[in-house]
Amino acid sequence: MGTRLGALVERFGGQLVGDANLEVNGIAPLAAAGAGDISFLSNSKMRAQAAACGAAAMIVAPADDAAVAAGFTGARIVTPNPYVYFARAAQYFESLTAHVPAPGIHPSAVVAADAVIDPSAHIGPHVTVEEGAVVHAGAVIDAGCFIGRGAVIGEGTHLFANVTFHARCQIGKRGILHSGAVIGSDGFGFANEGGVYIKIPQTGRVMIGDDVDIGANTSIDRGALADTVIEDGVKLDNQIQIGHNCRIGAHTAMAGCVGVAGSAIIGKYCTFGGAAMVLGHLTIADRVHISSGSMVSRSILEPGQYTGFYPLAKNADWEKTAAIVRNLDTMRDKIRALEKTIKTLTKP
Repeated sequence: MGTRLGALVERFGGQLVGDANLEVNGIAPLAAAGAGDISFLSNSKMRAQAAACGAAAMIVAPADDAAVAAGFTGARIVTPNPYVYFARAAQYFESLTAHVPAPGIHPSAVVAADAVIDPSAHIGPHVTVEEGAVVHAGAVIDAGCFIGRGAVIGEGTHLFANVTFHARCQIGKRGILHSGAVIGSDGFGFANEGGVYIKIPQTGRVMIGDDVDIGANTSIDRGALADTVIEDGVKLDNQIQIGHNCRIGAHTAMAGCVGVAGSAIIGKYCTFGGAAMVLGHLTIADRVHISSGSMVSRSILEPGQYTGFYPLAKNADWEKTAAIVRNLDTMRDKIRALEKTIKTLTKP
C-alpha cells in the first residue's frame, strides 16, 4: 500500500519540493531505493550517493538540500532531522500492512479465574496468566508467555513469544518486550556465613514506565526489599542484565550485553555502548554517555562522554603495556629518587 508525499507532509511536516500527489510505497536505503521508494540522507558524507539515488523522493536536511538537488531528480522533503522523519515515516508505512492480532483468549491459554483481561487484549496460545494479574486494553501477549500473580501489563504493551513476567511486576503503556526477556527474577542477594551462602528473599518488584523497549533475553531482577525501577522511555537492547534495586532514568538507552550491578542509580538521557559494565551502588548523573566496553567503577556526577579501556593493539604490544603499568609504582619511586639526586648535585 502506498501513500502520497503530500499526505506524509501533512502528517509529519517538512517542506515538500516536488509533486504532492506522487505516491511512494515504502522507505528504502540509498543504495537499494527504486522508483516506488522514498529514501533519506542523515549523514552529509553520503551526499554524492544521495544525489545519484534512484528513489522517487528523498528526505533531506536543509544543509544538504542544495548538494543533493544538484544531481537528484526526484521530489524532496526538507526537514531539520531526516533520521527522526525516517523513523516516523517507517512506523507509518509499517502500520499500513501490520498484522493486528484478534482480541480474545486462545483456547489453549491458562488464565486464572480472578485475572482481569480487557476484552480488547490478545492472549495467544499456551499463555499462562496467574491469579490477580491485570492485562489492559489493546495489550498483545504472544504464544508461550508467563504472567505471574498480581502482575500488571499496561495498555497497548506487546509481549513477544516466551516472555516471562513474574509476580507483582508492572509495566506501563506501549511497552515492547522481546522474546526471552525475563522481568522480575530474583536479584543476586546472599549473606555469607563461614563460607556458606544464605539466600536473602527478594521481595521487591520491577516497576517499568511507559514506552519502554526491552530486547531479547534481557533480564531485570526484582528488588530485594524496595523495587527495581525502569522509568519512561528507556530502551534496552538484547542480553542486558539489570541487577536488583537499580533505577534507570527516563529515556536512557543501553546497547547489547550491558551489565548493571545491583543498586546502581543511573540518570536520565544517558547512553551506554555495547558491553559496558556498571558496578553496584554507584550513581551516574543525567546525560552521561559511556563508550562501549567501558567499566564504570566509580560514581559519575557530571554529564559528558566517558571511556575506560585501552585502545586495541597487537597482543604482544598490549602485554608490554600491561607490564609497564604494573611497574608504574616502582618507576615513580625511581624517578623521585633521581630528582632528589639531581637537586643535590645541582645545588650552588
